Amino acid sequence: MLRFMLPAAVLLSAMTMAMPAPSSAAESIELESTAIELPYGDMEFPPGPGVDAVKRNCIFCHSAGMVLYQPALSKSAWTKIVDKMIDVYKAPISPDDVPEIVDYLMHIRGAE
Repeated sequence: MLRFMLPAAVLLSAMTMAMPAPSSAAESIELESTAIELPYGDMEFPPGPGVDAVKRNCIFCHSAGMVLYQPALSKSAWTKIVDKMIDVYKAPISPDDVPEIVDYLMHIRGAE
């Protein structure tokens, strides 16, 4: 038993000696505010069935450009993505709007 405890004690003492001492309260960190200007995204969702449901539910987190540059996906894939937005990311999407959103995504970026 001593054979295992001695190396552990040596290792522990070596680790504590290598640790830096805690900084004193006299040291302080000064934070500065920085202003940045984000580019304006002027892309809009093209007209189509369900565009209003997309604008009501998706634009809070996604720009039109982000959505429009997605790969073409099947209806089941788009449904899984919308479900993931609701289940994982807690997007406040009305269940009544889900079919319209999926139909719109199929209209603009659907793959059969």
